[in-house]
Amino acid sequence: MNLGAYARLDALPRERLGFLPTPLVEAPQLARSIGLPQLWIKHDELIGFGFGGNKVRGLELLMANARAQGADVIVTGAGAQSNHVRATAAAAAHAGMEAVAAYWGEAPEQAQGNLRLTRLLGAQTRFTNNADRAQVDAAIAGIANELRAAGRRPYAIPRGGACALGVLGHVLAARELHRQCAANQLRPGTIVLAVGSGATLAGWLLGSALLGAEWRIEGVTVSRPANEVRARVRTLAAEAAALLGVPAVIAESDVVVHEGHIGAGYGVPTEAGDAAIVLAARAQGVFFDPTYTGKALAGLIALAGEGRYAERGPLVFLHTGGEPALFAQGARVSMSAP
Repeated sequence: MNLGAYARLDALPRERLGFLPTPLVEAPQLARSIGLPQLWIKHDELIGFGFGGNKVRGLELLMANARAQGADVIVTGAGAQSNHVRATAAAAAHAGMEAVAAYWGEAPEQAQGNLRLTRLLGAQTRFTNNADRAQVDAAIAGIANELRAAGRRPYAIPRGGACALGVLGHVLAARELHRQCAANQLRPGTIVLAVGSGATLAGWLLGSALLGAEWRIEGVTVSRPANEVRARVRTLAAEAAALLGVPAVIAESDVVVHEGHIGAGYGVPTEAGDAAIVLAARAQGVFFDPTYTGKALAGLIALAGEGRYAERGPLVFLHTGGEPALFAQGARVSMSAP
């Protein structure tokens, strides 16, 4: 284990938001239903702040940095059902700051799911009226400039918290799981997670490398083509490593990303994802969401069906949160049996 790197990480200011560690719980019925020898779920949806989700981990470092810079308003953005935006709005309210969120596309007639919660938290919401998700990046920068010109002190956070500080929150998560596994005498062969902006996967890969963990990290992309994700992840991991004063240690072969489960697009439910959500609910009493975890679980089910994990021992699925999206009009998970 690279104790020096983790010591430097522990020394960074953090805005304590989450109730950590989040539970690591075995899911035997779901394992049998999928055909896995052993399945555990790392429940970051139970992180206990802002309706949960692993985005809270990165926000602990980002909000501390915002406070250090004297910020009075947080600016970020993504899709209307973004977990990151909802969690950021909660973090801003908790810190006594305002929040402005930029969303791609057009404003829906009714605010539901995460969008409703974001507005409930007092965040101002703006829509780009453009389906191009990249327009959100320009909108975040534009809003920050507008606020700065008005005498405010904005702090901009990129989509998904995908920046070096955000990545470091997930480096800490890898150590947290490593300690839990040691306490449970558990030796996972594989960690599986949903991949959107790439910050979570980058942090878990960097953290695992610093720990010398023997497990393999695998992502299921729910947003971008796998090649684009791999490049983003390596860049983010290198930037985070630089903050810790360690060399970039993530080789191209380390970044395992499975595709084929996005469907019609990011945030658009798929039949396989819906079936996975129903399966998890009925087999184990656990809720997954149609944007992230449902699609990632569908990917895991397909890969397990091909025998990929048969000889790799226990598998840990990272539940990154997102259940409020189940209450959005666009997320109509079929109630039929899988």
